[in-house]
Amino acid sequence: MRKVRIPCSAAPLLLGTGSVKLIEWRLNTIRTLWQSSSAATTFSDSHRDRLDDLCVIDDRDLLLPSRNSETGLHVLDLIGSGSLEPNRSMYNAMLKRCTQFGKLREGRLVHSHILNSKLRDDLVIRNSVLFMYARCGSLEEARRVFDEMPSKDMVTWTSMITGYSQNECAQHALALFPQMLQFGSRPNEFTLSSLVKSCGFISSYKDGQKIHACCLKYGFHSNVFVGSSIVDMYARCGYLSEARLSFDKLENKNEVSWNALITGYARKGELEDALALFIRMQREGYKPTEFTYSSLICASSSIGSLEQGKWLHALTIKWGKKLTGYVGNTLLHMYAKSGSIQDARKVFNRLLKIDVVSFNSMLIGYAQHGFGKEAVQQFEEMLRIGIEPNDITFLSVLTACSRAGLLDEGKNYFGLMKKYNVEPKISHYVTIVDLFGRAGLLYQAKSFIEEMPIEPTAAIWGALLGASRMYKNMEIGVYAAEQIFEIEPSYSGTHILLANMYASAGRWKDVAKVRKVMKDSGLKKEPACSWVEIQNSVHVFVANDFANPQNEKVLKMWEKLNHEIKAIGYVPDTSHVLLCVDQQEKEVSIQYHSEKLALAFALLNTSPGSTIRIMKNIRVCGDCHSAIKYVSSLVKREIIVRDTNRFHHFRDGSCSCGDYWLDPLHSSWKEGAEAFLTLPIEASAGVKCKMHKGVFASLRSEWEGKGMD
Repeated sequence: MRKVRIPCSAAPLLLGTGSVKLIEWRLNTIRTLWQSSSAATTFSDSHRDRLDDLCVIDDRDLLLPSRNSETGLHVLDLIGSGSLEPNRSMYNAMLKRCTQFGKLREGRLVHSHILNSKLRDDLVIRNSVLFMYARCGSLEEARRVFDEMPSKDMVTWTSMITGYSQNECAQHALALFPQMLQFGSRPNEFTLSSLVKSCGFISSYKDGQKIHACCLKYGFHSNVFVGSSIVDMYARCGYLSEARLSFDKLENKNEVSWNALITGYARKGELEDALALFIRMQREGYKPTEFTYSSLICASSSIGSLEQGKWLHALTIKWGKKLTGYVGNTLLHMYAKSGSIQDARKVFNRLLKIDVVSFNSMLIGYAQHGFGKEAVQQFEEMLRIGIEPNDITFLSVLTACSRAGLLDEGKNYFGLMKKYNVEPKISHYVTIVDLFGRAGLLYQAKSFIEEMPIEPTAAIWGALLGASRMYKNMEIGVYAAEQIFEIEPSYSGTHILLANMYASAGRWKDVAKVRKVMKDSGLKKEPACSWVEIQNSVHVFVANDFANPQNEKVLKMWEKLNHEIKAIGYVPDTSHVLLCVDQQEKEVSIQYHSEKLALAFALLNTSPGSTIRIMKNIRVCGDCHSAIKYVSSLVKREIIVRDTNRFHHFRDGSCSCGDYWLDPLHSSWKEGAEAFLTLPIEASAGVKCKMHKGVFASLRSEWEGKGMD
């Protein structure tokens, strides 16, 4: 095979794994030929023949140097001058290297030479060009080449479909498949695997079933690559039983197959099933990958299981997994999300390689825990060492500033986005509105919305509504709610927040109107639940639900606490009770909220002085926030509560949020942010105790029996 480029530069970029001595010898010979040539643009016939022989080296030895070297000899220069006429193999080799290393600019140069050559209509060459553009992410150019091809074969269709799939344009990939069949091209395993993945990307169960049927029809369902994609597709669509069935039917499995199912269980918070499959994977001789560990760690963090997360961390150390890539950043995120920002910082400090993802994970951790000053210091350190921030970085630091009341810093960083060519998204605008709103600058926030270069969304008006509720500004609050109703009339949260505002002002007729609208529209409030992990078992509580086996003890504990904290200054906050009843009845209605029951249960079942961690699927209410502050002072323990948007660290009668905690209706994390930034609440009122002590003990014994603890 011919060499892609012939370098004579002092420091060529070696993109191969062949013999260095062989390459050096050939380069020296080429230099001699070049220097002995009488012209810089042509070779004699004998020189060209000898050069042709030298260029026939293994594909692994191909080089891609810079074209800017003064002493360099570039193969494209030779082609352009007519000194060298490449054949199909040489063009394919050049395109292959451009594809392999994502060299889109060089690929375009090769394509331009091909268009002026005798091979411009060659189907094989056109397929290579199409594949190069698709793999390099230039789908418009790939589609242009595809549409201009007078004839297409299976490789053509597969290259275009795969390009769409790999660049997350699933709908385009699926739309192309019927056309492929109509033209009489038969799909292969790569075509079907890409189509199945596309169905998984958009969680299209119906399309997935159709493609699965095609896999059966063409006999590729037992292919390990296609089969693994089918397992992953069903898991992504939420059909774990079908994913498991497809997995069990696979005659040949690989690490990808196992990871697909383990990840599926992990996404659903089914940690027990994921761990059991993890055990079986090793028992059958398959080696877990970094992706396997990351999936399990994510599963533990999704339910706030710090104990299990630490245990998985210990396993990664036991099996020699270094703190790099997926595993390191996932561990960092797990600790931050499970309520231990100190452990997250330790992982960050021990990462072998720190990148923008590492900084983003640490910044979002600080933001969620309300540590605004630490987030600012982290961001400044990131800029100092030369790591360029992206849109997620700015979203993280802006949210940290908003939640900590750092108005000047937040405004400064929003202006800094332009310097780094980061275009503000909806989520960034939401955060700035929230920043102004929390500072009490409601009219400035309203003006900011009106002057925005984009159309305001429900999330943006929701931030203003949340701030209006905080500062009891009925005028702006009602105005913001009206804007939301026009954009998103079916969202129950708007109605609930507006009703709360009316209730706070004693406008009970307006409360009744809002509730009637909700009832007539079939809108319902999401049921609240809280859960706490005790000895590897997750215990879930809902308000006024007394089904816990320790129910009597839990109620007595909370009633005792309630009496004691009232004695030291606690006054129940009934301002948001949507009932026109007397004060005593209002107090009864909020006495047994889910987080209060979870707290009482934790105090009964944990040792004195230990930290208590409670998770909740919606925002913690004002009364519970106040009550837990007093309890932390009374029992002399740190209590950490994670709700949908942040962590609250209660210690000695105060909270880390500084009572600057009321979150907007639509969290800025929920629109426009990357998935890993959100706090997914897989646990809800229907959650069972996933990891019971006995089950976990049996799994531990399995590991210990293999020396894996």
